[in-house]
Amino acid sequence: MSKINIITQGCSSNLRESELMAGMLKSSGYEVEHSKNHADINVVNICTVKGDTTALREIGKLKKQFPEKKLVVAGCITESIVPKIKDIDESISFVNTHNFGRISAVVENSLNGTVLELLDKKYEQKVNLPSVRKNPIIGIVPILNGCNYFCTFCSTKLVKGKLFSYPMDAIRQDVKSHLKAGCREIWITSNDTGAYMVEQGGKQKIVELLEQILSIPMEFKVRVGMMNPGNTITILDKLIEIYKHPKMFKFLHIPIQSGNNEILKLMNRKYDVEDFVNVVEAFRKEIPEITISTDIIAGFPSETEKQFEDSLNVIKKIKPDVLNLSRYAAREGTIAAKMKQLQTNTLKQRSRIMTNLYRQTAFENNQKWIGWKGKILIDEKGKNDSWIGRNCCYKPVVVKGDFKLGDEINVRIFDATSFDLRGEWQ
Repeated sequence: MSKINIITQGCSSNLRESELMAGMLKSSGYEVEHSKNHADINVVNICTVKGDTTALREIGKLKKQFPEKKLVVAGCITESIVPKIKDIDESISFVNTHNFGRISAVVENSLNGTVLELLDKKYEQKVNLPSVRKNPIIGIVPILNGCNYFCTFCSTKLVKGKLFSYPMDAIRQDVKSHLKAGCREIWITSNDTGAYMVEQGGKQKIVELLEQILSIPMEFKVRVGMMNPGNTITILDKLIEIYKHPKMFKFLHIPIQSGNNEILKLMNRKYDVEDFVNVVEAFRKEIPEITISTDIIAGFPSETEKQFEDSLNVIKKIKPDVLNLSRYAAREGTIAAKMKQLQTNTLKQRSRIMTNLYRQTAFENNQKWIGWKGKILIDEKGKNDSWIGRNCCYKPVVVKGDFKLGDEINVRIFDATSFDLRGEWQ
């Protein structure tokens, strides 16, 4: 029996596709291995949203370390990265995100010395399929593929294609399957959860979908993935109400990307800074303790010092709990890649300034939780015999004790860092 190891890069959607590929490989008689050393073939599920560098580095490292082993590259494969990968090794096979369901055939052919390249676009449901979960208590549920934005800096549209939402009944059934298997957390994921069903008549139905999921009569928590401001503000009141449901993690991931409207227009983001601020302030008014996560790009082409300061001012104003900061990097095939680029030193400086500001803000936010008492759900093994649990607002709480994944325990927060809370079992 051949052993297959899957290496995953990128977002929760990529992680779920790796779980699905593992399930399909297992169903086909392969043994899913968790070691590069012991596997007969390595599958790298790559992410190219932030450029090709990380993917190419991992592929190059694997071929250097295991030159005799077969390698399959899966995931978000852009046209531009294919020749670069072939330069590393022409015997590498490809299966993109649209064809991951054929992973068993690709692996079989690769082991037999036949190179396959499955890179065409298809639009198929990615729910209710066999899987091997990385974390037994977390069920990752994709609700759509593609994107209805066409941002000038992003390759997602080039890779994923047009928006394609999955049927509500199929998603609900997928959630039930995860719960019956013992999952306690459900992650609703996509490139933009707020765009659910927009392509089918123009009306977002994420609230209706959440109502269907939350009505399942079992004990669990729901974390909703990223939603763009433009697809959020039109259903703001309904979203806030559904977030008040006791099964919902009070966690909102809403990217702004820039705090300057001129840059947002160059990015083709379809909203302005005021829209973003209005969404955050409306949520905080009704759910004051909510965790706000946002994304910002430092050093977008042509960004002036003043425009960069506008982004800093937005951070100071909304005080995000989580900031996913990206130093701008040109993606081949995107409009922004053809714009005048800023110098590397400028990018590094702005990234450093913004990181320092965010860490101070996050530290101040987390200090406010000291003294809090309540329940957390253990969902991750930490370092040095510790465990990590999530409270009602999806705040990571580090705690020590004799626990296991899925335990729900009472804690008191006695300390905090910029990145987590420190708790003791009560």
